[in-house]
Amino acid sequence: MTHQVLIVDDTEINLILFGALVRKLGTSESKTFLSSTEGLAWAQANDPDLIIVDYMMPVLDGIEFIRQLRETPGKESVPILMITANDQKQVRYQALEVGATDFLTKPVDKVEFLARANNMLILSDVRKKLSDRAAWLAEEVHKATTEILQRERETVIRLSKAAEYRDPETGAHILRMAHYSELIAKSMGLSITEQELLLEAAPMHDIGKVGIADGILLKPGRLTPEEMEIMKQHALIGYDILKGSSSKVLQAGADIARAHHEKFDGTGYPNALAGQDIPVFSRIVAVADVFDALTSERPYKKAWSLEKAAEHIKANSGTHFDPACVDAFFRQWDEVLEIRQRFTEIE
Repeated sequence: MTHQVLIVDDTEINLILFGALVRKLGTSESKTFLSSTEGLAWAQANDPDLIIVDYMMPVLDGIEFIRQLRETPGKESVPILMITANDQKQVRYQALEVGATDFLTKPVDKVEFLARANNMLILSDVRKKLSDRAAWLAEEVHKATTEILQRERETVIRLSKAAEYRDPETGAHILRMAHYSELIAKSMGLSITEQELLLEAAPMHDIGKVGIADGILLKPGRLTPEEMEIMKQHALIGYDILKGSSSKVLQAGADIARAHHEKFDGTGYPNALAGQDIPVFSRIVAVADVFDALTSERPYKKAWSLEKAAEHIKANSGTHFDPACVDAFFRQWDEVLEIRQRFTEIE
Protein backbone atom coordinates (compact mmCIF):
# COMPACT_ATOMS: atom_id res chain seq x y z
CA MET A 1 0.00 0.00 0.00
CA THR A 2 1.45 3.36 -1.07
CA HIS A 3 0.84 6.31 1.25
CA GLN A 4 0.36 9.80 -0.08
CA VAL A 5 2.08 12.51 1.97
CA LEU A 6 1.34 16.19 1.38
CA ILE A 7 4.17 18.61 2.22
CA VAL A 8 3.46 22.35 2.37
CA ASP A 9 6.37 24.74 3.01
CA ASP A 10 7.28 28.06 1.41
CA THR A 11 11.00 27.17 1.38
CA GLU A 12 12.22 25.08 -1.56
CA ILE A 13 15.08 23.41 0.36
CA ASN A 14 12.66 22.20 3.04
CA LEU A 15 10.41 20.62 0.42
CA ILE A 16 13.42 18.78 -1.03
CA LEU A 17 14.56 17.64 2.44
CA PHE A 18 11.17 16.44 3.62
CA GLY A 19 10.48 14.79 0.25
CA ALA A 20 13.73 12.81 0.54
CA LEU A 21 12.86 11.74 4.09
CA VAL A 22 9.37 10.64 3.02
CA ARG A 23 10.92 8.41 0.35
CA LYS A 24 12.96 6.72 3.08
CA LEU A 25 9.72 5.51 4.64
CA GLY A 26 9.58 3.06 1.74
CA THR A 27 5.84 2.98 1.18
CA SER A 28 5.20 6.68 0.64
CA GLU A 29 5.26 9.25 -2.12
CA SER A 30 5.09 12.99 -1.59
CA LYS A 31 3.11 15.83 -3.11
CA THR A 32 4.76 19.22 -2.45
CA PHE A 33 3.53 22.82 -2.55
CA LEU A 34 5.34 26.09 -1.96
CA SER A 35 1.98 27.90 -1.81
CA SER A 36 -0.12 27.21 1.29
CA THR A 37 -3.35 28.13 -0.54
CA GLU A 38 -2.59 25.70 -3.38
CA GLY A 39 -1.62 23.02 -0.89
CA LEU A 40 -4.88 23.53 1.02
CA ALA A 41 -6.95 23.29 -2.16
CA TRP A 42 -5.20 20.03 -3.06
CA ALA A 43 -5.73 18.61 0.45
CA GLN A 44 -9.43 19.49 0.33
CA ALA A 45 -9.87 17.81 -3.04
CA ASN A 46 -7.79 14.67 -2.31
CA ASP A 47 -7.28 12.16 0.48
CA PRO A 48 -3.71 12.36 1.79
CA ASP A 49 -2.55 9.89 4.43
CA LEU A 50 -0.39 12.50 6.15
CA ILE A 51 0.07 16.28 5.89
CA ILE A 52 3.33 17.99 6.86
CA VAL A 53 2.88 21.74 7.12
CA ASP A 54 5.20 24.56 8.21
CA TYR A 55 3.91 27.25 10.56
CA MET A 56 5.64 30.31 9.10
CA MET A 57 4.16 30.83 5.62
CA PRO A 58 2.68 33.85 3.79
CA VAL A 59 -1.06 34.22 3.03
CA LEU A 60 -2.08 31.18 5.09
CA ASP A 61 0.15 30.26 7.99
CA GLY A 62 0.14 26.75 9.41
CA ILE A 63 -2.57 27.53 12.00
CA GLU A 64 -5.01 28.90 9.42
CA PHE A 65 -4.16 26.07 7.02
CA ILE A 66 -5.12 23.50 9.65
CA ARG A 67 -8.25 25.38 10.72
CA GLN A 68 -9.62 25.61 7.19
CA LEU A 69 -8.76 21.99 6.43
CA ARG A 70 -10.51 20.74 9.59
CA GLU A 71 -13.62 22.67 8.58
CA THR A 72 -13.72 20.72 5.31
CA PRO A 73 -16.16 17.77 5.45
CA GLY A 74 -14.28 14.47 5.57
CA LYS A 75 -10.98 16.04 6.65
CA GLU A 76 -11.62 16.06 10.39
CA SER A 77 -9.16 13.27 11.21
CA VAL A 78 -6.39 13.40 8.58
CA PRO A 79 -3.07 13.23 10.53
CA ILE A 80 -1.27 16.61 10.42
CA LEU A 81 2.39 17.04 11.44
CA MET A 82 3.25 20.71 12.02
CA ILE A 83 6.78 22.11 11.88
CA THR A 84 7.52 24.88 14.40
CA ALA A 85 10.49 26.63 15.98
CA ASN A 86 11.75 25.53 19.39
CA ASP A 87 10.43 28.58 21.24
CA GLN A 88 6.93 28.68 19.73
CA LYS A 89 4.89 27.09 22.54
CA GLN A 90 1.94 29.44 22.03
CA VAL A 91 1.86 28.45 18.38
CA ARG A 92 1.71 24.79 19.42
CA TYR A 93 -1.16 25.47 21.77
CA GLN A 94 -3.09 27.23 19.01
CA ALA A 95 -2.29 24.44 16.57
CA LEU A 96 -3.62 21.82 19.01
CA GLU A 97 -6.80 23.82 19.41
CA VAL A 98 -7.46 23.91 15.66
CA GLY A 99 -6.58 20.25 15.10
CA ALA A 100 -2.85 19.54 14.68
CA THR A 101 -1.99 15.93 15.44
CA ASP A 102 1.73 16.20 16.28
CA PHE A 103 4.76 18.55 16.06
CA LEU A 104 8.37 18.63 14.99
CA THR A 105 10.76 21.42 15.94
CA LYS A 106 13.39 23.05 13.77
CA PRO A 107 16.04 21.98 13.03
CA VAL A 108 14.27 18.74 12.21
CA ASP A 109 15.95 15.57 13.45
CA LYS A 110 15.86 12.95 10.69
CA VAL A 111 15.40 9.96 13.04
CA GLU A 112 12.61 11.70 14.92
CA PHE A 113 10.97 12.74 11.66
CA LEU A 114 10.94 9.18 10.32
CA ALA A 115 9.60 7.77 13.60
CA ARG A 116 6.83 10.35 13.98
CA ALA A 117 5.85 10.23 10.32
CA ASN A 118 5.72 6.42 10.37
CA ASN A 119 3.54 6.44 13.50
CA MET A 120 1.16 8.89 11.91
CA LEU A 121 0.91 6.79 8.75
CA ILE A 122 0.01 3.80 10.91
CA LEU A 123 -2.63 6.03 12.52
CA SER A 124 -3.89 6.95 9.06
CA ASP A 125 -4.16 3.28 8.07
CA VAL A 126 -6.22 2.55 11.17
CA ARG A 127 -8.42 5.57 10.45
CA LYS A 128 -9.12 4.38 6.91
CA LYS A 129 -9.81 0.82 8.03
CA LEU A 130 -12.28 2.09 10.61
CA SER A 131 -13.88 4.30 7.97
CA ASP A 132 -14.15 1.35 5.57
CA ARG A 133 -15.56 -0.79 8.37
CA ALA A 134 -18.13 1.89 9.20
CA ALA A 135 -19.11 2.14 5.53
CA TRP A 136 -19.42 -1.65 5.32
CA LEU A 137 -21.56 -1.75 8.45
CA ALA A 138 -23.75 1.05 7.11
CA GLU A 139 -24.24 -0.89 3.88
CA GLU A 140 -25.11 -4.08 5.78
CA VAL A 141 -27.60 -2.18 7.94
CA HIS A 142 -29.12 -0.69 4.78
CA LYS A 143 -29.46 -4.16 3.24
CA ALA A 144 -31.04 -5.58 6.38
CA THR A 145 -33.41 -2.62 6.67
CA THR A 146 -34.38 -2.96 3.03
CA GLU A 147 -35.18 -6.65 3.54
CA ILE A 148 -37.31 -5.83 6.58
CA LEU A 149 -39.17 -3.14 4.65
CA GLN A 150 -39.77 -5.56 1.78
CA ARG A 151 -41.22 -8.13 4.16
CA GLU A 152 -43.33 -5.44 5.77
CA ARG A 153 -44.67 -4.31 2.39
CA GLU A 154 -45.50 -7.91 1.53
CA THR A 155 -47.40 -8.23 4.82
CA VAL A 156 -49.36 -5.08 4.03
CA ILE A 157 -50.24 -6.32 0.55
CA ARG A 158 -51.37 -9.68 1.88
CA LEU A 159 -53.46 -8.06 4.60
CA SER A 160 -55.08 -5.82 2.03
CA LYS A 161 -55.81 -8.80 -0.22
CA ALA A 162 -57.47 -10.60 2.69
CA ALA A 163 -60.07 -7.83 2.81
CA GLU A 164 -60.19 -7.67 -0.97
CA TYR A 165 -61.30 -11.32 -1.24
CA ARG A 166 -64.35 -10.55 0.89
CA ASP A 167 -65.23 -7.23 -0.69
CA PRO A 168 -66.52 -6.43 -4.17
CA GLU A 169 -63.86 -3.74 -4.41
CA THR A 170 -60.88 -4.69 -6.55
CA GLY A 171 -57.12 -4.68 -6.37
CA ALA A 172 -57.08 -1.81 -8.86
CA HIS A 173 -59.16 0.27 -6.44
CA ILE A 174 -56.61 -0.29 -3.70
CA LEU A 175 -53.74 0.74 -5.96
CA ARG A 176 -55.53 3.80 -7.33
CA MET A 177 -56.69 5.17 -3.99
CA ALA A 178 -53.22 4.61 -2.48
CA HIS A 179 -51.57 6.54 -5.31
CA TYR A 180 -54.23 9.25 -5.18
CA SER A 181 -53.46 9.55 -1.46
CA GLU A 182 -49.73 9.88 -2.11
CA LEU A 183 -50.47 12.52 -4.75
CA ILE A 184 -52.60 14.58 -2.34
CA ALA A 185 -49.89 14.34 0.33
CA LYS A 186 -47.31 15.58 -2.14
CA SER A 187 -49.53 18.48 -3.23
CA MET A 188 -50.10 19.42 0.43
CA GLY A 189 -46.36 19.64 1.04
CA LEU A 190 -45.96 16.58 3.25
CA SER A 191 -42.42 15.18 3.39
CA ILE A 192 -41.28 12.45 1.02
CA THR A 193 -41.09 10.08 4.02
CA GLU A 194 -44.74 10.85 4.85
CA GLN A 195 -45.77 10.44 1.22
CA GLU A 196 -44.13 7.01 1.03
CA LEU A 197 -45.59 5.96 4.39
CA LEU A 198 -49.08 6.93 3.25
CA LEU A 199 -48.68 5.07 -0.05
CA GLU A 200 -47.81 1.90 1.87
CA ALA A 201 -50.41 2.26 4.62
CA ALA A 202 -53.45 3.47 2.63
CA PRO A 203 -54.26 0.02 1.15
CA MET A 204 -55.17 -1.19 4.66
CA HIS A 205 -58.00 1.33 5.09
CA ASP A 206 -60.73 -1.30 4.80
CA ILE A 207 -58.95 -4.29 6.36
CA GLY A 208 -61.68 -4.36 9.02
CA LYS A 209 -64.19 -5.63 6.45
CA VAL A 210 -62.82 -9.12 7.08
CA GLY A 211 -64.92 -9.00 10.26
CA ILE A 212 -68.21 -8.13 8.54
CA ALA A 213 -70.66 -10.91 7.66
CA ASP A 214 -71.04 -11.71 3.95
CA GLY A 215 -74.78 -11.10 4.07
CA ILE A 216 -74.08 -7.46 4.83
CA LEU A 217 -70.74 -6.94 3.09
CA LEU A 218 -71.90 -8.44 -0.22
CA LYS A 219 -75.51 -7.27 -0.17
CA PRO A 220 -76.31 -5.87 -3.64
CA GLY A 221 -78.92 -3.36 -2.46
CA ARG A 222 -79.07 -0.58 0.10
CA LEU A 223 -78.32 -1.58 3.68
CA THR A 224 -80.95 -1.19 6.37
CA PRO A 225 -80.12 1.20 9.26
CA GLU A 226 -79.33 -1.82 11.45
CA GLU A 227 -77.09 -3.34 8.80
CA MET A 228 -75.37 0.00 8.29
CA GLU A 229 -74.49 0.17 11.98
CA ILE A 230 -72.87 -3.25 11.69
CA MET A 231 -71.01 -2.19 8.54
CA LYS A 232 -69.65 0.86 10.35
CA GLN A 233 -67.90 -1.46 12.79
CA HIS A 234 -65.30 -2.28 10.13
CA ALA A 235 -63.45 0.94 10.99
CA LEU A 236 -62.83 -0.14 14.59
CA ILE A 237 -62.24 -3.76 13.59
CA GLY A 238 -59.49 -2.61 11.23
CA TYR A 239 -57.98 -0.47 13.95
CA ASP A 240 -58.03 -3.38 16.41
CA ILE A 241 -56.30 -5.64 13.87
CA LEU A 242 -53.47 -3.19 13.20
CA LYS A 243 -52.98 -1.30 16.46
CA GLY A 244 -50.08 -1.93 18.81
CA SER A 245 -47.57 -2.83 16.10
CA SER A 246 -43.98 -1.58 16.25
CA SER A 247 -44.20 -1.04 12.48
CA LYS A 248 -44.72 2.56 11.42
CA VAL A 249 -46.64 1.34 8.38
CA LEU A 250 -49.07 -0.71 10.45
CA GLN A 251 -49.39 2.13 12.98
CA ALA A 252 -50.34 4.49 10.17
CA GLY A 253 -52.66 1.84 8.73
CA ALA A 254 -54.42 1.54 12.09
CA ASP A 255 -55.11 5.28 12.26
CA ILE A 256 -56.31 5.35 8.65
CA ALA A 257 -58.58 2.34 9.16
CA ARG A 258 -60.20 3.93 12.22
CA ALA A 259 -60.71 7.46 10.93
CA HIS A 260 -61.10 7.44 7.14
CA HIS A 261 -64.90 7.54 7.48
CA GLU A 262 -64.81 10.56 9.78
CA LYS A 263 -66.19 13.74 8.20
CA PHE A 264 -64.70 17.19 8.38
CA ASP A 265 -67.91 18.61 9.91
CA GLY A 266 -67.99 15.96 12.66
CA THR A 267 -70.86 13.85 11.31
CA GLY A 268 -68.75 10.82 10.40
CA TYR A 269 -67.95 7.62 12.29
CA PRO A 270 -66.84 5.92 14.51
CA ASN A 271 -65.91 8.81 16.83
CA ALA A 272 -67.55 11.88 15.23
CA LEU A 273 -64.19 13.64 14.97
CA ALA A 274 -64.09 17.00 13.19
CA GLY A 275 -61.59 19.20 11.38
CA GLN A 276 -57.97 18.91 12.43
CA ASP A 277 -58.85 16.32 15.08
CA ILE A 278 -59.07 13.82 12.23
CA PRO A 279 -55.55 12.50 11.44
CA VAL A 280 -54.25 14.07 8.24
CA PHE A 281 -53.65 10.68 6.60
CA SER A 282 -57.31 9.78 7.20
CA ARG A 283 -58.50 13.11 5.78
CA ILE A 284 -56.42 12.47 2.67
CA VAL A 285 -57.58 8.87 2.24
CA ALA A 286 -61.22 9.96 2.60
CA VAL A 287 -60.95 12.03 -0.59
CA ALA A 288 -58.99 9.39 -2.51
CA ASP A 289 -61.22 6.50 -1.42
CA VAL A 290 -64.57 8.17 -2.14
CA PHE A 291 -63.45 9.54 -5.51
CA ASP A 292 -62.29 6.15 -6.72
CA ALA A 293 -65.33 4.36 -5.30
CA LEU A 294 -67.64 6.77 -7.14
CA THR A 295 -65.83 6.37 -10.47
CA SER A 296 -65.63 2.55 -10.24
CA GLU A 297 -68.33 0.13 -11.33
CA ARG A 298 -69.58 -2.32 -8.73
CA PRO A 299 -72.15 -5.15 -8.86
CA TYR A 300 -74.62 -2.85 -7.09
CA LYS A 301 -73.96 0.39 -9.04
CA LYS A 302 -72.72 1.96 -12.24
CA ALA A 303 -69.57 4.05 -12.30
CA TRP A 304 -70.03 7.79 -12.10
CA SER A 305 -68.44 10.00 -14.72
CA LEU A 306 -65.27 11.80 -13.73
CA GLU A 307 -67.08 15.13 -13.97
CA LYS A 308 -69.93 14.06 -11.71
CA ALA A 309 -67.55 12.54 -9.14
CA ALA A 310 -65.40 15.68 -9.18
CA GLU A 311 -68.47 17.85 -8.63
CA HIS A 312 -69.52 15.66 -5.69
CA ILE A 313 -66.09 15.92 -4.02
CA LYS A 314 -66.00 19.70 -4.48
CA ALA A 315 -69.59 20.12 -3.28
CA ASN A 316 -68.76 18.27 -0.07
CA SER A 317 -65.55 20.18 0.63
CA GLY A 318 -65.79 21.55 4.16
CA THR A 319 -68.55 19.11 5.17
CA HIS A 320 -67.42 15.58 4.33
CA PHE A 321 -63.92 16.44 3.16
CA ASP A 322 -61.05 18.63 4.36
CA PRO A 323 -60.94 21.58 1.90
CA ALA A 324 -57.12 21.50 1.92
CA CYS A 325 -57.16 17.87 0.77
CA VAL A 326 -59.77 18.59 -1.90
CA ASP A 327 -57.79 21.54 -3.26
CA ALA A 328 -54.59 19.47 -3.25
CA PHE A 329 -56.34 16.66 -5.16
CA PHE A 330 -57.61 18.88 -7.95
CA ARG A 331 -54.34 20.80 -8.25
CA GLN A 332 -52.88 17.53 -9.57
CA TRP A 333 -55.79 16.63 -11.84
CA ASP A 334 -53.63 15.59 -14.81
CA GLU A 335 -51.72 13.18 -12.55
CA VAL A 336 -55.02 11.89 -11.13
CA LEU A 337 -56.09 10.96 -14.66
CA GLU A 338 -52.71 9.35 -15.32
CA ILE A 339 -53.00 7.19 -12.18
CA ARG A 340 -56.55 6.19 -13.14
CA GLN A 341 -55.39 5.17 -16.60
CA ARG A 342 -52.32 3.32 -15.29
CA PHE A 343 -54.31 1.06 -12.98
CA THR A 344 -57.41 0.55 -15.15
CA GLU A 345 -56.42 -2.80 -16.56
CA ILE A 346 -55.89 -4.56 -13.21
CA GLU A 347 -59.61 -4.95 -12.44
